[in-house]
Amino acid sequence: MGVVIGTWNVENLCRPLAPGSPPSGRCAAKDRAAYEAKLEGLAATVDRLAPDLLGVQEVGGPEALADLVERLDGAWHTALSKHADRRGIRVGFLSRRPLTVTEDRTAFPEHLPRVQVEDDGTTIKRMGRGALAVRWSPVAGQSVDVVVCHLKSKLLTFPGNRHSTDDEELRARYGAYALYRRAAEAVTLRSMADRLLQGDGAAHEVIVMGDLNDEFEAATTQILYGPPGSQIGTGGFRDTDLGDPRRLWNLAPRVLEKGGFSRIFEGQKELIDHILVSRGVLDRVEKVFTGHERLPTVEEARPAAAHDSPSDHAPVLAELDY
Repeated sequence: MGVVIGTWNVENLCRPLAPGSPPSGRCAAKDRAAYEAKLEGLAATVDRLAPDLLGVQEVGGPEALADLVERLDGAWHTALSKHADRRGIRVGFLSRRPLTVTEDRTAFPEHLPRVQVEDDGTTIKRMGRGALAVRWSPVAGQSVDVVVCHLKSKLLTFPGNRHSTDDEELRARYGAYALYRRAAEAVTLRSMADRLLQGDGAAHEVIVMGDLNDEFEAATTQILYGPPGSQIGTGGFRDTDLGDPRRLWNLAPRVLEKGGFSRIFEGQKELIDHILVSRGVLDRVEKVFTGHERLPTVEEARPAAAHDSPSDHAPVLAELDY
């Protein structure tokens, strides 16, 4: 039986502010018409792709997710993290089958030190957005643990909430702060995966998905893989080794070999939305593909620029054989 899973950054899925409300700095649609158009565009894509489980990022709250579900064909179950960032966006799931939340985490692992994020010495010990873990049954009698996440963006925010600067030393420092934070968040996700794998990724099927905000060869993304070696496309991929029980495999090479991508940044196509699977799930993968959305170009100096597409990311999906 073919089961389709996927991840999609739905880009600021937030209700508009009430008429007369002052700007709050939190995510909000421009107006009701823009919000309705976005919902219709998102729903049309989900209905066309027909996933059985979809991890979503940048959801403004349970009301916005409910608005989307209302427009989808069929019956859906949802789960949403309680931990939003300062804009009010968070991660969640849409599923054709019931979900059980097992963890909604922000805290870094015990031995990971605090991370500096500002010039004034501000440090953090938590992820900016919660990572949500659920137990899901693709078919009756089969259980899979799935984690959805949204790591720190490469898009930089400088003091004064600015997205551009001509001070290159400032840019370099804030680029480092963003990297420290994304790396710490990746370590936190790896800690969650270790708990779920229980040292046996064949017996305990685990999927980690989401917007990792970097490509599959990036150091922060590779933190999630666990033991080195045997990733798809390497010489040892077909060979079983001692790292297999604890390893996660990124399905990105299967997307890239077909020219797929999930975002366009400064005119360059990139794949920053990923699905990683344990050994037991890897053996079930039939195909990996993207939603083929017509994407706008994201610009570092104008990361929130308005556009007509329902999202500035394309969905990334995989069909599994159960």
